[in-house]
Amino acid sequence: MSTAFRAGAPPDTAGHAGTAVDLLAAWRPGGFLMERRGTGIVTAGEFRRIEVPEGSGQASRAAVVADDALAGLGFEEAVVIAALPFRGDVAARLVIPERITVTSISPRELDLGAGRVRRAEVEALPPPAGTARPVSPMRWEAEPPAAAYAAAVTEALSRIRAGELEKVVLTRALTAPNPGIDLAALLAELRRRDPECDLFAVPADEGGAFVGATPETLLRREGDRVVSLPLAGTAARWPDDPSRDREAAEALVHSAKDQHEHAAVVEAVAEALTPYCTKLRVDSEPHLVATAAVWHLATAVRGRLRPSAPSALALAAALHPTPAVCGTPTDVADALIARLEPASRGLYSGLVGWVDGRGDGEWAVSLRCALITPATVRIHAGAGIVAESRPDLEVAETEVKFRTIVDALEACAETAGRNPG
Repeated sequence: MSTAFRAGAPPDTAGHAGTAVDLLAAWRPGGFLMERRGTGIVTAGEFRRIEVPEGSGQASRAAVVADDALAGLGFEEAVVIAALPFRGDVAARLVIPERITVTSISPRELDLGAGRVRRAEVEALPPPAGTARPVSPMRWEAEPPAAAYAAAVTEALSRIRAGELEKVVLTRALTAPNPGIDLAALLAELRRRDPECDLFAVPADEGGAFVGATPETLLRREGDRVVSLPLAGTAARWPDDPSRDREAAEALVHSAKDQHEHAAVVEAVAEALTPYCTKLRVDSEPHLVATAAVWHLATAVRGRLRPSAPSALALAAALHPTPAVCGTPTDVADALIARLEPASRGLYSGLVGWVDGRGDGEWAVSLRCALITPATVRIHAGAGIVAESRPDLEVAETEVKFRTIVDALEACAETAGRNPG
């Protein structure tokens, strides 16, 4: 379905929901893209832009602003798209686009069971395809370096073991000069590597873009149905060693540390959704989700919403930040993150997605992503710290999580180097 908006006029609609559209091919720099397995949304142009000031409760304030803007238009087909920062420490930009192309986005068709790997299936799962590293990798600088990050983890562990908090997520960043990354090529590379992830692209300041392929669907709403797929607990995959790859999956399933970390996230998501639902069903145990670089533990949470339930963005705001990207208790973890992380996360581990005039929509946690400007590329990765954590292993986890986006960027950097100008 393709929709165009004109000031003071209802949308012009052509085509049909479910029409086969290559959304990535339809996307152009400066537009918004959110796509998984051929379904999703791509937009172009700005009918209206709304700035939501920085400050506490920014995601909730953004939901109110979005709902009011859509209600004022009176078109159920209109959407608001956005990427919201983790902490709300910078202004958030909401956009009502001029043109929308959308394929079917029903939760019935985008079943969150897709991509899951049951324990009994691990033995038969083929290993991820190995990819040779480029000859000329990008010149990455770490912030903080591994040793400083390990020291921050050690301090966090002392706070956890003293009983101040149960969990905190600490992140680090890599930055590099932009060698001329082609955004469409990068998105295609990310989709090739991880077709089960939500591929996204959002315009950013300075003519840049915020792009990624995130494995975590925070919330999807259609009518009275809502579903969330929280992830927590991670293990590296081994592309060149199928036996070791299967062992890593089994070890993750039986890891007390990762089960502890995962349970805290699922409990928080279920608790936040309960007031809005007449029924809520939480899977009895986590399942494995495989990306090209890592195994994750995941648990599906599905509910039936009350008639009074708010929009998809308001529901996502009620969940954000989950313990998967912040910690438990949230306020204590957030204060510790502010002290131990050397720089703002910006859009990383925030929210990316859309909401329409019916209140339906989808919001993902912005992970495995890059902020790309004409001058620089910046990426992040994090690890959840609980009492059982070890600083060296948490450093290793961030390195593994960097790998998906780093490998894709470096593959595109190599291509840019062969095709200057």
